Amino acid sequence: MKLLTFSTDAHPLPRLGVMRGTDIVDIESAAAVSRMQLDFDPMDMVSLIESGKAGLAQVKALVARHEKGTPRRMDVHVHAPIPRPGKNVVCVGWNYLEHFEEGERIRKSGQELPTKPVFFTKAPTAVNGPLGDVICDPALSEKFDWEVELGVVIGEGGKSISEKNALDHVFGYTVINDISVRDVQRAHGGQWFKGKSFDGTCPMGPYLVTKDEVDHDNLHLTCHVNGVLKQNSNTRCMYFKIPRLIAELSRGMTLEPGDIISTGTPEGVGFARTPPEYLKRGDIVETEIAGIGYM
Repeated sequence: MKLLTFSTDAHPLPRLGVMRGTDIVDIESAAAVSRMQLDFDPMDMVSLIESGKAGLAQVKALVARHEKGTPRRMDVHVHAPIPRPGKNVVCVGWNYLEHFEEGERIRKSGQELPTKPVFFTKAPTAVNGPLGDVICDPALSEKFDWEVELGVVIGEGGKSISEKNALDHVFGYTVINDISVRDVQRAHGGQWFKGKSFDGTCPMGPYLVTKDEVDHDNLHLTCHVNGVLKQNSNTRCMYFKIPRLIAELSRGMTLEPGDIISTGTPEGVGFARTPPEYLKRGDIVETEIAGIGYM
């Protein structure tokens, strides 16, 4: 299912829906019509995730019963699937071999390929909707960069999860743009958090697609800036695969329902181009992962 968080002019509070063709099935309204008592809060994606298989079964039943949803009109506003995560978004650095190599050409440090994933985080306030504006304030920086990434959302929580069982803990997948402020990223002693956490620099969405509909290891992902293709790759080119990422991240650290992992970006980012390219006011950034969605 393609789950989303949306609002309308008539109902401004964000709520859960299911994208069905060109219609959105409003879960709260459908439950009221069907007189179904839900096991989760229909206004909160994390609540649905926490409800597990029982909650998803209820959603599927509602969609099957509901003949007509809300058309994607102009007054429908799509938010990030999880508009305000309870924890930082965990990100992975250098997870496509070609991206590591393009960065190495710039650094020329002789750094070897990592033997373990490189993790960093983005603050919850960085999360933005799929059609949101990113404020590129030149007084703060002129080096805003794009990074299309596959986002993994945790379903069942756990600690020290094995690679073998890791995918059992995935709820679904979304599209993330890990927008990075490059000069700020490198100005804090190698700690990337600040340069990755400017407000609005984590566009996410438009959908959270349940894992049963996704071949996570064969997804085509692209990024265009003003209509020009900048990134073009496939998740099969990941250096550390999703089970390894979950296993490494959960060692000694509990993952919880609704936790978000952004799995790294392929080559084609702006700072590694000749000459370097950065985002400017008015630029349109389009990120897409086939089968999941377009931002």
